[in-house]
Amino acid sequence: MPRLTEPDFALLRDALGPLRDREQVAERLLESSARHSFDPDTELDWDAPFEDGKWFWPPELVSLYGTPLWRRMSEEQRVALSRHEAASLASLGIWFEIILMQLLVRHIYDKPLTSNHVRYALTEIADECRHSMMFARLIRRGGTPAYPVPRVYHNLGRILKAVSTTPGSFAATLLGEEILDWMQRLTFPDERVQPLVRGVTRIHVVEEARHVRYAREELRRQMATAPRWEQEFTRLSCGEAARVFSVCFVNPAVYEHVGLDRREAVAQVKASGHRREVMQSGAKRLTDFLDDVGVLRGAGRRLWKSSGLLA
Repeated sequence: MPRLTEPDFALLRDALGPLRDREQVAERLLESSARHSFDPDTELDWDAPFEDGKWFWPPELVSLYGTPLWRRMSEEQRVALSRHEAASLASLGIWFEIILMQLLVRHIYDKPLTSNHVRYALTEIADECRHSMMFARLIRRGGTPAYPVPRVYHNLGRILKAVSTTPGSFAATLLGEEILDWMQRLTFPDERVQPLVRGVTRIHVVEEARHVRYAREELRRQMATAPRWEQEFTRLSCGEAARVFSVCFVNPAVYEHVGLDRREAVAQVKASGHRREVMQSGAKRLTDFLDDVGVLRGAGRRLWKSSGLLA
């Protein structure tokens, strides 16, 4: 199907119904941004001491939860592992958000500069800048190392930024946002978790809800109008992104930092039915959406299954 001009989008439908007007969606998101945006530096109490015995991530979401190794660990080791895994996820979030910001800049480069669509993209980039700084500050405050993704995937990110299609960029955006969002929605109301971590996740959940809406609406639009080759390439690149994301989700170095054997820990995480259920539950809302808009097909769907994120 040839690309349509913006006024014609109102005539298009997909499995989810009529496509929404791009400018109206952006206008509503801008209004929400004006009402519900936060400055983490002033919103959160960064100097408050951590509370003894409280987790840095809900225990059920820690990678080793329920494994034989978990049952042998002391409570102190378990809490320490939650602290390091929170730092690993924050590190992954920074890496991903830096990629996302560059993809958004690419997306708006040829768009009308005074449009609501571009204005909201710039607003989202500003949000992501604050999120990345917030995550970095959380890592430092937690007293852990940063956990960068392995070098091979760091460099694959460079390739993604160079060759990603527009729909591929928004599909990858949702992959990085929605699974972590699901986990953070369980984290911020959990009183077992450190108040600072709950505050960080609350801010991220509120602001990411807008980012998810923007990406979903644009991906629907792109998959309805992109040429066949671009749709197929998007399916493959999204599947590969899912595979990389699942591999990088928790840096195995976290296990060594709490006195565990890395190989044993990684093997038990891979064999854990609970962990597989957590990851697939976190991805379920996203995979249902991607299936509806035509992304989960062919070889791309097989890659999603191999990632462990799709049952």
